[in-house]
Order: sequence, then C-alpha cells, then structure tokens
Amino acid sequence: MVRRMIIRPITLLFLLIFAGPGHFGSVSEGSAGREKTYGFKIINTYPHDPAAFTQGLIFHEGALYEGTGLYGRSTLRRVTLSSGRVERTHRLLPNLFGEGIAICRGRLYQLTWQSRVGFIYEPEGFRQVGSFAYATEGWGLTCDGANLIMSDGTSTLRFLDPGGMRVIREMEVRSDTGPVSNLNELEYVKGEIYANIWNSDQIARISPRTGKVLGWIDLQGLKAHLGSGHQVDVLNGIAYDKKGDRLFVTGKFWPKLFEIELVPLGESKK
Repeated sequence: MVRRMIIRPITLLFLLIFAGPGHFGSVSEGSAGREKTYGFKIINTYPHDPAAFTQGLIFHEGALYEGTGLYGRSTLRRVTLSSGRVERTHRLLPNLFGEGIAICRGRLYQLTWQSRVGFIYEPEGFRQVGSFAYATEGWGLTCDGANLIMSDGTSTLRFLDPGGMRVIREMEVRSDTGPVSNLNELEYVKGEIYANIWNSDQIARISPRTGKVLGWIDLQGLKAHLGSGHQVDVLNGIAYDKKGDRLFVTGKFWPKLFEIELVPLGESKK
C-alpha cells in the first residue's frame, strides 16, 4: 500500500474565534477567543478525472493545473474547469511519485514524494527548465506571491526562495491543542495558508507569519455528493481563483470537483 492510502486516525478539536466579514469568513489571529470552524455550501460542481490521484491543484489564468501521484502514473496536467477535459499532460518517470505543485514568479514547480527532487517548468507548454533537491519528503506546495511554501507531512512548513530554492525559514503549525501534523496539499488564500490534513475531512487555515491555526474548514459530508459507483480516496486538492474569488476542492480518485463557499458551521448546506 502506498502512502495516503493507509488509514491513520486523526483527532481534531474544533474551537471558535471571532470572524470578520468576507466571502470566506476572514479570521483575525489577534482576536480573543478560539479557532472558528466553517462548514461549506456547494456553489458549482464540475467533472473531475476519477483516475486522477490528486496531489496538487492550482487555478491559473482560467485553467486548472493538477499534479497527480502514484508510481508509474504520476503526471502534471492542465485541465478545462467546465468539462474536466485534460488539455495537456506531462508524465513523470515511472520511479517518481508526483506530489504538490505551485506557480510562483512565472514558473511551475512540482514536488515528488520520497525521491527528494522537484522540477521546474514553463507553465504554458510544460517544458522543463530546471530541477531542485530538498532534504525531506515532498507533500504540498503553494506560493505567497514571493516565496514557495512546502509541506512534508509533519507539522513544519518551509519557505523557499524560488530563485535558488534555499530554505528561508521554517515554521511549526500549531492549534490550541498543540502541533498539527499531516499537513498535505497547500493553497495560499487571502493572506492565509490553507492546508489539507491528510486522511481527514479538515482544512486548516494557518497564519503564514506565526504558524498559528486561525480556523478550520470542516468538509465532512462532501463525499456524499460524489454519487455511487466510484472507489474514492481522501479529500486532497485546494485551488483558489483570486480574480473570481472562487474556492475549489476535490480529492484523490474523485469524479467531481466542487466550488464551495464557506459558512459558519451549523448553517444549512446545499
């Protein structure tokens, strides 16, 4: 069995903090109180390749970019959102297990799991223009506009300079109950880092300054909207359309991709 397909129980305690206004319920790390938990409302549903073992997801210039995993099946692809059609595919070598992806400073970056090597591409045609090494496993990747942010399955996030791929700083992610491990796929959304927590239905909202968990997104029940007849795996894949203020989520082997809106936990879902 490969990683991500072994069940590990994760217990998370969801606490509340005050929330400011905004489409995604912005939270303030300076507020008194506890971590706020959000549920979801489905805004749109799109087709998604049920054979894609989703490891990374980006929305960039009107299209989805997706990194998929598994040995012998790992790819980098560009996908039409409305139809789920794969427009372009780059296949990794069979001995590489693809992981998170990010576009930063005009380049597309892709991690691998245990090979400790990543690749740099031109986003348009997927022409490889470089590679880089790192000392840990590779899991998730995102960009804050200046630097890459990388997860390795622990509670640590690393900030990397895209110019030389050196580690600028490391940051431990902590909630009110302690360190938060199993940080997986990442997305930078409105000044926060969103992180899938592997083998759970939760996304952590993290301060990129302190590593404090500012809140949680509880997507329990989203799988019920996938329908029957598909062997699906865990939730994994977050993409944000900054221009359209749209948030997308999917999972490994999921036949659908969802555009969701965050709502305070307890409000009705649709």
